[in-house]
Amino acid sequence: MGNDTLDTKLFRIDPTQNMARFYSMTIQPNLFGGLSLVRNWGRIGSAGQMRVDLFHDEKEARAARDLLLTTKMERGYARL
Repeated sequence: MGNDTLDTKLFRIDPTQNMARFYSMTIQPNLFGGLSLVRNWGRIGSAGQMRVDLFHDEKEARAARDLLLTTKMERGYARL
């Protein structure tokens, strides 16, 4: 896996709406020989929620991560 598999952390902060959210993603190897896309999201300062999606290969995992990254950035999330 290349360097672009490091954690991706996004934030959406808007004081006028009392909004302070985070969204993080990382691709990690799993015990089944594939890869996992681990996502964590919630309000800044909280533990948030977590979801793990399993993939057979790196190409599938990166495609899923890239799609989520694009979607989140369209919704106002940004890297800080």
